[in-house]
Amino acid sequence: MTTPTNLLLPEKEKTLYATRILTFAATVWLVVATVGQWLFGIYILLFYGKTTVTGNFDRWKEVLPDRYVEGTWKVVVGIHILLAVILVIGGPLQLIPALRRQFPVFHRWLGRVYVATAIVVSIAGLMMIWTRGSLADPTQHISISIQAIYIISFALVTIHHAKARQFAEHRAWALRLYMVVNGVWFFRVGLMFWLVVNGGPVGFNPETFTGPFLTILSIVTYAVPLSLIMVEMYLYAQKKQHTAFSLFTAALIFLWIIIMGIGIFGATRGLWLPRLSSVFALYDGLPQIELA
Repeated sequence: MTTPTNLLLPEKEKTLYATRILTFAATVWLVVATVGQWLFGIYILLFYGKTTVTGNFDRWKEVLPDRYVEGTWKVVVGIHILLAVILVIGGPLQLIPALRRQFPVFHRWLGRVYVATAIVVSIAGLMMIWTRGSLADPTQHISISIQAIYIISFALVTIHHAKARQFAEHRAWALRLYMVVNGVWFFRVGLMFWLVVNGGPVGFNPETFTGPFLTILSIVTYAVPLSLIMVEMYLYAQKKQHTAFSLFTAALIFLWIIIMGIGIFGATRGLWLPRLSSVFALYDGLPQIELA
């Protein structure tokens, strides 16, 4: 005789399988993102650290507009950039469950530093964009400003839930904060993915850093972040455990991993390694992409 329990068992197994696939996709995503962000963090430390110690600030002009390297502004920009290291190195550490369990005190203190740094970097970024200007069009400036509002707001909400010991809500908002904080990194990785697959700049002018592609990219990484949409889908799939939706979300995450991996490879090969090799005279032969 077939009981209701027997009839439900296959569906439960499917749901469990879908949940495992979703968790696996999220884990692989975090590993790839961590590698990419730590490579970026190492690049920041070595490139800007070496040029700062040697006083060779002219090298910054290879990466930044001249007006950011003038007078006292190079100090502001330098602090802004070096603080970003805390975000790209420390952010992934906050998302590792084993680290939270094994070293809760470290997790709490790193979280405080991370949140404070995110707020300071966002405010400094707003000052730089609207007082010194930059390459790019007004849409990109507005999108970056919206991102800063996200960061400051999400940081305050994350702190609130931590103080209230509402840890489930705290983790969800910390994940949202992590995604919007890394908007600049997602922008660079997305840009390098586009350059790799197209074999060069398509849909934008590399001289003025404007064009329809960059406008769209800035919107979907800063103003209406696809990363934030993906997080909401992931959190919803975890909560509802609907088989089809979980598998669909996992498939999108795997697609994101592929795009991100290609972008990280392109950034490492075409941006970070050539600049480091020129600063440290490590080796020759890597062509540098004059973007971002």
